[in-house]
Amino acid sequence: MAKEKKLVEAITSMDVDFAQWYTDVVKKAELVDYTSVKGCMVIKPAGYAIWENIQHELDRRFKETGVENVYLPMFIPESLLQKEKDHVEGFAPEVAWVTHGGLEPLQERLCVRPTSETLFCDFYANEVQSYRDLPKVYNQWCSVVRWEKTTRPFLRSREFLWQEGHTAHATAEEAEERTIQMLHVYAKFCEEVLAIPVIKGQKTDKEKFAGAEATYTIESLMHDGKALQSGTSHNFGDGFAKAFGIQFTDKDNTLKYVHQTSWGMTTRMIGAIIMVHGDDSGLVLPPRIAPTQVMVIPIAQHKSGVLEKAQEIREKLSGAFRVKLDDSDKSPGWKFSEQEMKGIPVRIELGPKDIEANQAVLVRRDTREKLTVSLDELEEKLGQVLTAMQTEMLERARAHRDAHTYDAQNYEEFVDIVNNKPGFVRGMWCGDQACEDKIKEETSATSRCMPFQQERIAETCVCCGRPAKSLVYWGKAY
Repeated sequence: MAKEKKLVEAITSMDVDFAQWYTDVVKKAELVDYTSVKGCMVIKPAGYAIWENIQHELDRRFKETGVENVYLPMFIPESLLQKEKDHVEGFAPEVAWVTHGGLEPLQERLCVRPTSETLFCDFYANEVQSYRDLPKVYNQWCSVVRWEKTTRPFLRSREFLWQEGHTAHATAEEAEERTIQMLHVYAKFCEEVLAIPVIKGQKTDKEKFAGAEATYTIESLMHDGKALQSGTSHNFGDGFAKAFGIQFTDKDNTLKYVHQTSWGMTTRMIGAIIMVHGDDSGLVLPPRIAPTQVMVIPIAQHKSGVLEKAQEIREKLSGAFRVKLDDSDKSPGWKFSEQEMKGIPVRIELGPKDIEANQAVLVRRDTREKLTVSLDELEEKLGQVLTAMQTEMLERARAHRDAHTYDAQNYEEFVDIVNNKPGFVRGMWCGDQACEDKIKEETSATSRCMPFQQERIAETCVCCGRPAKSLVYWGKAY
C-alpha cells in the first residue's frame, strides 16, 4: 500500500498549485519528458497516441470538406518572409534563423517555419493560373518553431506539432465561407470528441493574426478559470495575393487576385484535455480520444483460470473497443492507480469470485462509479458506459464554464470580477483599442473573442462608458 499511496501523493493538488499539478500530471502520466534543448519536449508514446487520435479524427473531418494534404519545406528564405510586411513584423520576435550550411555561411538567412503562409503563397503564385485551378484547399501536418521565452509542455513550446490549412479561392465570398466552415469543424471536433465546450467568435483587430483581414477563434475555459485559444481560422482576403503576385485569369478573361484562408490546431489541445478534465488522481481522457479506452485488470491473477479469462475478455472486446490487459506482476491497487493516472476511461476488474458468478466489475475513471455486469452483457454495457461518460464529461465541462462566466456592467465591476472570480467575463466594448490596452495593462485580461451570438447586456462600454458596439468575452489566458 505504501507504493500505491506514493504514486498519487506525487501529484500536487490542483487547488494548492494548479501549474504544478499540471506539470505533475504530464510527467506522471508519461505524456512528455524534458530534453537538453530548452523549451522543447519529447512526446512519449502515451502523449503521441493522443495526438495520433486527434490527427486521425481531424484529418477525416477535413477530407469530408474537400481538403487535400500536402507538405512544404520547413525553411523559408528571408526575402520571401519579408514580402508581407505585417506578417513578418508579427512573427519577428519568435523566428529562429539558420545562418550556416555545414561550415559555410549562407548567402541568405533561412527562417525555420513559424507558420507557412509565405511558402504557400510562393507555391500558389506558380500553381494558380486560371479560374479552373481554383479553389486550392490544402493542409499540411508538420512541426513549427517559435522561440518562446516562457515554455510549458503542450501549452507553449519552442517546437510543436500542428496542422495548417491554406486555401486559395476565386472570390471573397468563397474565402469567407471556407474560413467559417473550418472554424465550425474545429468547434464540433472539440465538443464531440474532446468533450470540451467552446465559444465561437471573431478576434478584435488587436488580437487577430498578423496579415489577416479577420481571425475567427474557438475559446475554451480551463479548470482554473483561464481561457485557452483552441483553434483559429483566418481570412486573408487578397492581401497576401497582392504581396506575392498570385493572380488568375477569370471567366471574363480579366486578371484577378485570389482570396486566401489559413486555419490551424495544435498539440496544445492535449494540454486542454488535461486542464479541462483532469483531477487530483491524474489524467481523465474522454473515451472518444483515449488511446486505450478499457483496461482489464485481473485480481489474484496467480489463481487458476483468472489470467486466461482476462485474456479471453480482452480478445472478445478488442473488436469493438481499444482495450488492453494489465498482466504485470504489480498489485491490483498499484494497477488501479496507474490506470487512473493515465486517464484510461474504464477498467474491468475480474477475480476468482467474479468468474464463478459469471460477472465483472466496471469502474468509470471520471466518477469512480462501479457497475457489476454479467459477462454475457459485458460488451453492450461497456458501450453504454463509455457513451454516457463521453456525454457527461462534456456536460460537466459546460456546466463549469457557464458557472464561471460573469457579466460586468461597468469597469469597477469588471476589475472586481477579474481579480476575484477566475473565468470568462462578458462585457460590452466600444471598439476602441485604447480600452483593450487599458484592460490588459491594468488587469492582465485580454479580449478572447466577439461571439457570433451577440447579446446587448449593456448600452455602454465596460471600460470607458461610451456607447457600446460589441459584446466581448474577456479573460486571463494561457
